[in-house]
Order: sequence, then structure tokens, then C-alpha cells
Amino acid sequence: MPMATAVWLVENTTLTFKQIADFCKLHELEIQGIADGEVAKGIKAYNPIISGQLTREEIELSSEDNNRPLKIKGTDIEISNTEKKIKKYIPLSKRQDKPDSALWLLKQHNILKDSQIAKLVGITKNSVTSIRNKSYWNYNNLSPKDPVALNLFSQKDLIEALEKAERRIKREKKQKEKEKISQQVNN
Repeated sequence: MPMATAVWLVENTTLTFKQIADFCKLHELEIQGIADGEVAKGIKAYNPIISGQLTREEIELSSEDNNRPLKIKGTDIEISNTEKKIKKYIPLSKRQDKPDSALWLLKQHNILKDSQIAKLVGITKNSVTSIRNKSYWNYNNLSPKDPVALNLFSQKDLIEALEKAERRIKREKKQKEKEKISQQVNN
């Protein structure tokens, strides 16, 4: 987006072509072409202030001093992997491991709900339920396999799912205790 940023800077500031060229890592002649309307026709201007690259004060300081280069705003943004998990492609050879992985999770971590297992492994909730009930169409040929070892999901995903299941169980226990106490009080 350097060209779009350059378009915005040419249209909305009094910076020199050199300052804009240095900031956008373009040639001065390209910036001059943008100003003349010969280059970047049809490119929508991109505001570097809104995007957090520059501040209004930085632009004003550089506008007053033609020798002062623009400096990108330093950001202390913590980058984390909290975006929604992107489904990755699973090859055909590994897809047959999904029911095996669901069986492993049912045997090793029976506190997980069917919906949690389905989400982790990437199969339907009905398939997990039928594996749990031993009514899965191919149940006799299933062999439990560790899904983390098969790289269907990460150990971190499994730990998060187990923690969520434990919180749910604690919540349900507290709810049952409250109901038991309220029944004793009413009797």
C-alpha cells in the first residue's frame, strides 16, 4: 500500500516529494507523477493516520522542516494468536484418522462433550455421539490414535478444551448443590 499512502500524503499534506518518497519507499519521480496525476490513477488514497503509521503531529513537524524525514509511529501492540482458528487442509490420508482420534479422546478424556471433540477433531457431533454409543458404522475397525501426535490440532487446543470442560463440570456441581439445598429448605 505504499502507493495508496503516497497518494493520500500528496493530496492532504504539504510534505516534500523527497519526504513522501522516503517514507513510502518510492522514487521521487513517482511522487511527482502522483502529484501531476500521471501515476496512480484510480488508486484510492490510504490514510496513514487512521492506520496508525503516522500521527498528525509527526506530519506537521515534517511539514515545517523540509529536511526532517517522517518517522513511523512506534507501536507497542502485543501480537497474539487470538484470531479465529483457520481451518487447515487435511489430506485424504489423514481424514480416516479423525474417527480414531475421536475414539482416543472419548477414552482418555471422557469429560469432554461430544461437541468439543467434534470441534477439535473436525468431524460432526453425530459421528462423535455414534462413536461414544458404539453405533458408528465402522466402529469395529477403529483404533484409538492420539490426535495431537497425528497433528490434527495442537496440545494447546486440547488443554484449553479440557480446562473449559473442567469449568463446566464445576459449574454443574455448584448448580446441583444449590438445587439440593433449596429442596432441603423447601421440605
